[in-house]
Amino acid sequence: MNKPYKTKDYNQPDFSETSIAKPKPRRRRRTSSHSAEAIQSSQRKSKKRTRKNQQSGFKRKLLLVCIEIICLGLIAVTTIIVLLGHSAGRFSGTTFFGHLLPFAVAVLILALVSAVFLIGWWKLRKQLQLHSDILTPVLSITLATLFTWFAINDRFTLAYGNFRTLVGGKEEAGLTTISHQVYAAYRRHGNKQLQIMIDRAHEYRLAIEDAAKAFNVDVNLLYGIAAAESSFIPRTSHDGGYGLFQITRVPTIAVTQAQQQLGIEKIIIENPRHNAFVAAATFKHYLAEMKNDLFLGLLAYNIGPANGGLHFIMQQYGVTDFTNIQPYLQTLPRDYPIRVLSYSLAFRIWEREGKLLAYEEANNAAVIQRIGIPGLRTKL
Repeated sequence: MNKPYKTKDYNQPDFSETSIAKPKPRRRRRTSSHSAEAIQSSQRKSKKRTRKNQQSGFKRKLLLVCIEIICLGLIAVTTIIVLLGHSAGRFSGTTFFGHLLPFAVAVLILALVSAVFLIGWWKLRKQLQLHSDILTPVLSITLATLFTWFAINDRFTLAYGNFRTLVGGKEEAGLTTISHQVYAAYRRHGNKQLQIMIDRAHEYRLAIEDAAKAFNVDVNLLYGIAAAESSFIPRTSHDGGYGLFQITRVPTIAVTQAQQQLGIEKIIIENPRHNAFVAAATFKHYLAEMKNDLFLGLLAYNIGPANGGLHFIMQQYGVTDFTNIQPYLQTLPRDYPIRVLSYSLAFRIWEREGKLLAYEEANNAAVIQRIGIPGLRTKL
């Protein structure tokens, strides 16, 4: 039986599987709690940035202030040394109106000038800070550079020497006296004689430099000792001295140390290298015995064990320094340290300048004093 034909009613909805539309997914809305957390997180980050910027700004200001203080300190120290040193040299003496009173007035003027400078700097600083906080450090660096340039000038060297004498008292006065003796000896030798000595030394340069390095001794001092002992002409002398450094009786410990540094079992004293190592060890030994007093160390090296050695002589007469020991040396060579140091000075000048300088010409005296006597002043 045939089923009746049904017509589709287009007015009725179609619920077939293919015709059902899928619902669109809904977007989640942020809750109020999430929004609050985000705001708090943003605030924390903002506070951290602010704190970091504040710390960075503080460090920058602190750095600029430190630079300014250091530069002003350098200017102040240089000014004090120059003015007091110049005043000490200009008004040196013992009379009240001619020397003591003018020096006291100079100190008072220095104090007043310093006060005026600080007040002026403080006012200038405020004006510069209105434009930029970096202007004040830049100005202080510029002034410090100018003062540093002046400090390497020869005039500063002379003022610094006077300042050392002023502050150093008796000790510095003794060193100054001996220094001038060395400069006088250097001048008496003359450039021609000193140049001959330097030329002779070239043959033994390697041995002397190695010995100085092995025993941590100023190489120019070793050159000076060799020049005073043998004039760089190794020989056997009538008083029993051998070789380049005229080695005689030396402490056993010095020989042992020289053997260790050379890596040998027996010292051949005629060998210039062996001779130099024994001399360096001996000088180092006597220098330590004299508590690193350069003049006494050189004198002890020259005297050796004669008359019980310098240490015994000093104990016998109750003296403690080179100046006071000289009257008791009698026939012993009290001028030996001066000769050694004058030759040492020549070698140092040659090393620094590439030539010898005549002490009395132009401003050579100030240049030579700035170069300094080897071993004499180990501190600024």
